[in-house]
Amino acid sequence: MTAGRLLVRTTGELVMTLGVLLLLFLAWQLWWTDVEADRAQARTTAALEEQWDALASGQDGAAPARPEPAAEPDPVAADPVLAALPSEAVALLRVPAFGDDYVRPVVAGTGELELQQGIGHYDGTAGPGEVGNFAIAGHRTTYGAPFNPIAELRTGDPVVVETATEFHVYRVQASRIVLPTDVEVIAPVPDRPGEEPTEAWLTMTSCHPMFSARERYVVHALLESSTPRADGRPDVLAAASAATGGGA
Repeated sequence: MTAGRLLVRTTGELVMTLGVLLLLFLAWQLWWTDVEADRAQARTTAALEEQWDALASGQDGAAPARPEPAAEPDPVAADPVLAALPSEAVALLRVPAFGDDYVRPVVAGTGELELQQGIGHYDGTAGPGEVGNFAIAGHRTTYGAPFNPIAELRTGDPVVVETATEFHVYRVQASRIVLPTDVEVIAPVPDRPGEEPTEAWLTMTSCHPMFSARERYVVHALLESSTPRADGRPDVLAAASAATGGGA
């Protein structure tokens, strides 16, 4: 075999190998991270609900931040990022338009780690149900893709934020696409930086278009009502569950 043919053959084999590795990486990035993150976020959700229920019933002591690890090996626990204790959890997000069983944890901060653990709460913005702007961010692809269907939200759709003590029901007012530099969307009064807020807003942000960070998809919702968690789920959640035959 001549040197030229050997070079061509070797180059071809290297290209094929790199192609296979790239496909494996894409499969991990686009599929397996979703599987792992879904499991981890579901465990965080279950732990939060257990903790809040314990506090509501007056039990002494707080429930652990996460359930005890399973007796048999867990692929999530094997991932040092996803197995880490979640950042400070501030709420659970429930969106009937995404499915009656849709629920994701909201954690403090919007860094890479926080967005792998759930939906991130922008530092410095209002808390759930507070006057101002409760601004949150989530992935549309990878790591559970909690905001994958964000573009399906329509004016009037309810978005429910659950905390240890209350359910806060927001109603979607508007959706739009902005540049990443348009940070005024998370101002206390959206798009009016410096203005004193008098209403409680929720702003959801995610990358746009899919598989790109070129722009941001933004949804603004306005607080409609807040009810004690002890009173049970609000009507919008009960109605969504009944419509699909799910449990309360």
